[in-house]
Amino acid sequence: MAAVGNPGPRVNDCVTKVALSISCENLLDMDVFSKSDPMCVLHMSTTGSHWVEVGRTETIQNCLSPKFSKTFVIDYYFEMVQKMRFEVYDIDSEIGSLQDADFLGQLDCTLGQIVSARRLTKPLVQKDSRPAGKGTMTILAEERTDSRVVEFEVAGRKLDKKDFFGKSDPFLEFYRATETGWQMAHRTEVVKYNVNPVWRPFRIPMQALCGGDVEKSIKIDCYDYNSSGSHNLIGSFQTTLCQIQQASQTFAAEFECINSKKKQKKKGYKNSGIIIIKHCKTVKEYTFLDYIFGGCQINFTIAIDFTGSNGDPNSPQSLHYINPHGYNEYLSAIWAVGNVIQDYDSDKMFPVFGFGARIPPTWQVSHEFPINFNPSNPFCEGIEGVVQAYQQCLPQVKLYGPTNFSPIINHVAHFGRQAMQQETASQYFVLLIITDGVITDMDDTRSAIVNASSLPMSIIIVGVGGADFSAMEFLDGDDGNLRSATGQAAMRDIVQFVPFRQFQNAGTAALAQSVLAELPDQVASFFNLFHLKPPSETSPP
Repeated sequence: MAAVGNPGPRVNDCVTKVALSISCENLLDMDVFSKSDPMCVLHMSTTGSHWVEVGRTETIQNCLSPKFSKTFVIDYYFEMVQKMRFEVYDIDSEIGSLQDADFLGQLDCTLGQIVSARRLTKPLVQKDSRPAGKGTMTILAEERTDSRVVEFEVAGRKLDKKDFFGKSDPFLEFYRATETGWQMAHRTEVVKYNVNPVWRPFRIPMQALCGGDVEKSIKIDCYDYNSSGSHNLIGSFQTTLCQIQQASQTFAAEFECINSKKKQKKKGYKNSGIIIIKHCKTVKEYTFLDYIFGGCQINFTIAIDFTGSNGDPNSPQSLHYINPHGYNEYLSAIWAVGNVIQDYDSDKMFPVFGFGARIPPTWQVSHEFPINFNPSNPFCEGIEGVVQAYQQCLPQVKLYGPTNFSPIINHVAHFGRQAMQQETASQYFVLLIITDGVITDMDDTRSAIVNASSLPMSIIIVGVGGADFSAMEFLDGDDGNLRSATGQAAMRDIVQFVPFRQFQNAGTAALAQSVLAELPDQVASFFNLFHLKPPSETSPP
């Protein structure tokens, strides 16, 4: 679930959270030997013509009529026109990059139109407004007034063998009963080659699962995954949240998976396996603002790229060249992002480090030096202090290399690890890296990010200049696929990458909005995952 907000309106403006569920029909088929692999990307605009990406669904393999499990949770401001653009792509790369993806169509509307219609279906169009074949998109809107979520731990036992070589690749889909039929609430991951699967723990918003009514019917389907997109139904059952919770109070709740077609054909049919719900608990899910108002401190660290690929600072072609107006892309990025982040940092004291330069007096290359050259006190006072320290540091260092991210990531992760001793959500760390995009220690950086993904920490990368930023897109694992070089998966997506030049003419507000789009959800989801409450539970002013 991607939770996003608009930094423009004030906190106490009239706001409602709205969950948007997306499905499509009859998408264009762009693949030669199979069907398209669609993913939906949501962009929003509240000022002028500049669009900001606020979230992506999962990718569904080989499917022309996908029902996406991942929802977008949006702050709806009644008094604002919130323009929305839903773009559908056929994803061809493992990392979910849009650079190699085929465009399947888009739908433009406002959030107000979706909310008033409740269920909006429109044809998809190409970028030039021609019809995108017969493709349509349906957006279902639901107000989120219930902050409760239901935690699940689920396994299977002796599921039917559907595959030719005697195993299945099972996954589950949860549906809630509505007036118009069954509405998907959640889809688990696929567990490969296993008829006794154990799925990763997951959470479903109570409103999505049963509309807040514990007696409302829930349907759970178990499928055998096929890469062709034609999944085989193993079995299904219906229950209620009340029944699950009562049955799982003392022991695991067990439900027979029934395949109705098989039951009709086969005499003596018992079931197609057992679904075991080992844990089912309703908990309150806190929002980003709950944590901020409750006293959570967000600590920002800034890291600046002083490597040779930026060019000689004395040359007007250099990204570090400060022109007569006192401007360069690094300074502009620091001002734009810093002015937003300092509102959430209580003491406005920022530790700022450089990397990739030879520094005095030994002129050894350093990958984490304080730009004020004071290791015992690397803090700068406010964004003005950061800018001043940068301007004073630049003529004192020699730009060199290589471009190593992992030392500074591990530096901040050290403080995140210490904060894991906290009993409440009192500290969260954000590392802002401003770089020209050429990265040397990719394997070490991937490992550092994967390790940091289990800590109260996020990484924001702002790319300056016009280099190839595909490596940064790879680190920004919006599809959840980032793994270390040894194959260890990140616990969650903690990296947000933004190319600065796309925002040069859009104003600092648009840049800040895009840079910080994922941070509120990253903060809230981490603390909820570890069951950490705000230091003090106070109501918003």
